[in-house]
Amino acid sequence: MDKADSSGVQLYVESTGDGPAIVFVHEFAGDHRNWEPQVRHLAPTHRCITFNARGYPPSDVPDRIDDYGQDQAVADIAAVIRHCGIDRAHVVGLSMGGYATLNFGITHPDKALSLTICGAGHGSDPQTREQFLKDSAELAERMVTLGMEKGTEHYANNASRRRFGQKDPAGFAAFNRQFAEHSATGSSLTMRGYQLRRRTIYQLEEEMRRIAAPTLIVTGDDDDPCIEPSLFMKRTIPGARLWVVPRTSHTVNLEEPFWFNEVVGRFIAEVDSGRWQP
Repeated sequence: MDKADSSGVQLYVESTGDGPAIVFVHEFAGDHRNWEPQVRHLAPTHRCITFNARGYPPSDVPDRIDDYGQDQAVADIAAVIRHCGIDRAHVVGLSMGGYATLNFGITHPDKALSLTICGAGHGSDPQTREQFLKDSAELAERMVTLGMEKGTEHYANNASRRRFGQKDPAGFAAFNRQFAEHSATGSSLTMRGYQLRRRTIYQLEEEMRRIAAPTLIVTGDDDDPCIEPSLFMKRTIPGARLWVVPRTSHTVNLEEPFWFNEVVGRFIAEVDSGRWQP
């Protein structure tokens, strides 16, 4: 079992293929397995690296809330890149992983070949911010008191994921089974230490204006909390591109794997060949 060390926290890592490296960063409800459609598509031409965030077995599950947060998420991506013996990588992240990808591009501009930021922005709307914080705190409590399967039932079936269940019932059921396998302690601490304490997309405006890496922003048009933040990122990050995926909610890479692989694959190939223009 291959693990990367991130300041004493061991992170489970898988690496497939050869070529320019792509690091995939998973969402709160997911893990490294959610990127399988992308790994199968891109591994013939790229080195595809997936990993489980801290708190997600078989990665370590620290038991202190201060071991979870945006800074740690960024440091963990850097640790995985370092562990794999590469200098730079394309970074692709969804939701929680999209936030981490954005902040990685801000913090480590020298290590990012490109950034693909998907489904990022939940909790950023000032009008719904307080409700987001309340709901997130309640979810963190339910996971440890009721267990993962019962405690995440509402979250796993909310409006931001409805299309996935309609399009691919078997895939959606498998996704939720994997979600229920996660550590209640790790998931609860991730929610408390990361989601409840991270800055919103709008609070990152000044830093985003300095991003020079080629950037692709992706959102589903049914993922309401992410649409306005995605537009804001498009308008703020120099040269960023925005892809809005029709009739798609939060898990864009699993709901529409064919189109996701096609669009993201072409974007990365354009960067690799030097054809990307800001």
